[in-house]
Amino acid sequence: MKRTIFSKLIIGHLFIIFFLSFLILTFSFRMVRTFHIESLKNDLEKLAQLMEKQVFPFIEKDDVEKLDAQIKETAKALHVRITVIGIDGKVLADSEQDPHSMENHRNRIEIIRALGEGYGSSIRYSTTVGEDMLYVAIPIKSKDEIKGILRVSLFLKDIRYFLGQFKKNIIQIVVVIILLSIVASIIFSRTLSRPVRELSLAARKVATGDFDVSVRLSNKDELNELGESFNFMTAKVKALFSEISKQKEELGSVISSIQEGLCVMDKSGKVILSNQSFKKIAGIEKTKDKFYWEVIRKTSFADLIKDVLQDRKNEQLEIELHGRIYICSATFLPLQENITVIFFDMTELRKLEQMKKDFVVNVSHELRTPLTAIKGFVETMEEDIDKKNKQYLDIIKRHTNRLINIVEDLLILSKMEEKEAELEMEEVDLKKLIQNVLKIFDHSLKDKNIILSLSAEGDLPKITMDIFKMEQVFINIIDNAIKYTEKGSIDIMIKKNMRNLIVEISDTGIGISQEDIPRIFERFYVVDKSRSRRLGGTGLGLSIVKHIILLHRGTIH
Repeated sequence: MKRTIFSKLIIGHLFIIFFLSFLILTFSFRMVRTFHIESLKNDLEKLAQLMEKQVFPFIEKDDVEKLDAQIKETAKALHVRITVIGIDGKVLADSEQDPHSMENHRNRIEIIRALGEGYGSSIRYSTTVGEDMLYVAIPIKSKDEIKGILRVSLFLKDIRYFLGQFKKNIIQIVVVIILLSIVASIIFSRTLSRPVRELSLAARKVATGDFDVSVRLSNKDELNELGESFNFMTAKVKALFSEISKQKEELGSVISSIQEGLCVMDKSGKVILSNQSFKKIAGIEKTKDKFYWEVIRKTSFADLIKDVLQDRKNEQLEIELHGRIYICSATFLPLQENITVIFFDMTELRKLEQMKKDFVVNVSHELRTPLTAIKGFVETMEEDIDKKNKQYLDIIKRHTNRLINIVEDLLILSKMEEKEAELEMEEVDLKKLIQNVLKIFDHSLKDKNIILSLSAEGDLPKITMDIFKMEQVFINIIDNAIKYTEKGSIDIMIKKNMRNLIVEISDTGIGISQEDIPRIFERFYVVDKSRSRRLGGTGLGLSIVKHIILLHRGTIH
């Protein structure tokens, strides 16, 4: 059951009121009782001191009979009990009983204290009169010599009656105070809880979307400031909500208008947002709150999402859905731990690429036969042609050889670009492979007087690769280094890091400008076209090198 602020305040106030009332009753009663008893002790002590002079002559004369008669008469007038006790504890006179029938008082507390300290008092039950009594005793002295003990006492029933009346009056006062406090507490609690209740109702309306609500409090305190702050907050929330709603509509329009498929998943893999294009790609109209494996039933797509969730990094994947080819770009959003996946339709581009590859392959095959025939006829004509026309035939022969090289390189590159390009993998000592390749260039290096050095870190592990294709890589790169280096040296360094082997090849040749470096792996791109033609370059060598490296899942820079 819900407890209101009003009930909590009332309960708290009642607890405080009753607790304080209990403390007031307890401590006030104890204080008054203690004060009253101490006051009576002082009065009895003064009374005893006054009577000491009356009692002393009888003790001096040892006139016990007259002493007892005097004590009884005096006690009746004073409404107290008076007892005179000898040094030995024997009762000499008593206002209530026959002293001869009373027991020895030597061991009474007040007597012991009076003899030792000059004053003694106690509250205890009297066996002689059968009631509780307050005793005060003082010594009777004559020239610093104790002659006896004078004890004055009162019945506690008189004290109890007084304290009972006092307690009754105190209780009546406390009851009145409690009733007034309860009334004041109810008024205060209602005054405090009413504006809080109004604020609570207003907040509940705001929570349901009613931002036009406002609070008007009559209080002139912090609650009024709270009400004004609430109204200000409501106005701000309304403005922000309107702005967010507008932005949400704009975002929805943007997402809907995106031609690429878009979906957002939470960390559990459930789709929380998607556009119409994604629904068409998935072939499902309702995708929200479904898991990604229910929407895209592809093992490779499921592996992509798992990798992104596990590694918390962006990934890409090419998949085929319903006869269309898509690039899936998955991005991890660390703040909400969500994943955004965008599907780019690459079908037409892949068709164009395939058409281009087919065209290159077909043209290359078609050109190979006539070029071979032209080369054969040129070589035949060289035997019979005169020196005058020999130079023209050499030009035809050189360009024919260049065309044949281009055709061969195009066929090799097309084969490399095929996904199904096969690699004959085996374990290879990379240093020995490069040493074997360098033997091919011994003559070229001597002709140009170029120094070539090969160095490698110790304990290089063997790696798995296609020997023939990797030989092509190093032949192509080293051949380029020799072609474009007129003097100096070529340095080859083999080293390893934690997971890979790294081969660095540097030369002292003409170099490559900074703006040309990003394009050196493009087909037919050459930095110095005239020099490339003169040296017989096709512009396809580095493209072939890059594709071989990529087939081995390596990198080249």
